[in-house]
Amino acid sequence: MRFLPVSLTTVLVELADLDETLALFASLQADTIDGVEEMVPAARTLMIRFRPEKVSSTELAARIATRDLSAKIAPSEHLVEIPVRYDGEDLGDVAELTGLSVEEVIRRHAESEFTVAFCGFAPGFGYLVGGDTALHVPRRKSPRTRIPAGSVALAGAFSGVYPQASPGGWQIIGTTPVKMWDIDRDPGALFQPGYRVRFFDMATSGRTISIPQPAARVEQAASPDAPRFKVLAAPMPAVFQDLGRFGQTGQGVSASGALDRGAFNAANRIVGNPANRPALEITLGGFSFESNVRAVIGLAGASCPVTVLDCAGRSREFLTYQPIALEPGDVVTIGHPKSGMRSYLTVRGGFEVAPVLGSAATDTLAVVGPEPVTAGTVLALNGSKDELASVSIDEAPAFDLPAAGDVVTLDVVLGPRTDWFTQKGLETLTAQLWQVTPQSSRVGIRLAGDVPLERKDSAELPSEGTATGAIQVPHSGQPVLFLADHPLTGGYPVIGAVAEYHLDLAGQIPINAKIRFRPIGPFAEIAATR
Repeated sequence: MRFLPVSLTTVLVELADLDETLALFASLQADTIDGVEEMVPAARTLMIRFRPEKVSSTELAARIATRDLSAKIAPSEHLVEIPVRYDGEDLGDVAELTGLSVEEVIRRHAESEFTVAFCGFAPGFGYLVGGDTALHVPRRKSPRTRIPAGSVALAGAFSGVYPQASPGGWQIIGTTPVKMWDIDRDPGALFQPGYRVRFFDMATSGRTISIPQPAARVEQAASPDAPRFKVLAAPMPAVFQDLGRFGQTGQGVSASGALDRGAFNAANRIVGNPANRPALEITLGGFSFESNVRAVIGLAGASCPVTVLDCAGRSREFLTYQPIALEPGDVVTIGHPKSGMRSYLTVRGGFEVAPVLGSAATDTLAVVGPEPVTAGTVLALNGSKDELASVSIDEAPAFDLPAAGDVVTLDVVLGPRTDWFTQKGLETLTAQLWQVTPQSSRVGIRLAGDVPLERKDSAELPSEGTATGAIQVPHSGQPVLFLADHPLTGGYPVIGAVAEYHLDLAGQIPINAKIRFRPIGPFAEIAATR
């Protein structure tokens, strides 16, 4: 058992195999440790997020090291049967890799009983174990940029079904019409950890299947006089955010949430809202809307100029971090920022937005949360006066906002896979400037450097949990800095992670700025001592 640093609030426990991982996961669920916030099991690791004020990483390691890992997890009574058309484009390759005929591959897969070991990568994606060992095949050497939803696939000792269209490197052997993830279903993920799973061949089984239709959503028509903002321009779709969606990792759903949490909180204080009222996260400005009511708004984050045009054609100019009073008919235009990337728009009383899985955060990768806000969208206002405080006129940015061309220094915790890289690779990470590319998003900042990061070898990493701020390094050697919408698990080594106190700053770094990574200490395993 090894204990590896992930960040200042997260550790990775590396175990011998999946059985030990699931045994430790079950042990910590049954007998909890005060301060443990969330756990993400994977192929042979358990990622644990904790509260440092309640338990230190060394104390956590010491208490985990004494756990009994010999217990086997009892199989679930819940069986899910999945119909499959065995028509996958990699079926022939799988037959060649295994030395079996195509018919034998299909027979062995359909006669196996699997267990959902854990969920990750995407909401509803279950890693299935327990199938025929003859079907263990490596990932494709060249991953596909898009695998259709419903694809049944193999990789290593796992089988799985892609719940939505996404990139991936697994070997596709078939497709299913069954919807693996449905936010209107409870629970949304058809596969839950511990469930048993069987596949059957639709072409030969003679079984008929009934695919339930999604429930029709009833949209309530708002009165034209109801308090609202009508969006006139949104060059980039805005998204609702709050502080995140926690406790859903069992379904493969990560937290998401505002990228600059400090600015998000300040925006709510500006208008006197309670903490964690949903706000609109606006990227690179250019956003405009018309109000049909008297309202007070606040804007925090990126340094965007704000213009308010009234019905008489009079224009007023405002800066961020101050309350702005609106009258009916006022048109508000949020200009492009001189520095920073993202700003947060709040309104006194809040927006009327329905939470999804207990949060208004919009996860752009997982497609979970309220719909993106575009031109023509009507934003209903809550108007509630409950729990409101006085507006705040003393708010200010927590740090100097970076502009394009600036060099931004981010503190980094080395680990958990720093030792997968050569000394030269580690020196390249810290000595070289990394440019923020236009391919960046809420999922992560894609970086480009003159010299790629050098690994010790090209070994394949079993999927393991990833944290916000993780610096993941694909085969190209050009790293990706994960932001809030990153996948829950990943299959490339993470060389380090941005310290939590610099995550807000990372969320404000614009395209064409440069990043310097500064380790706050050497890489070292966590000693399991009290």
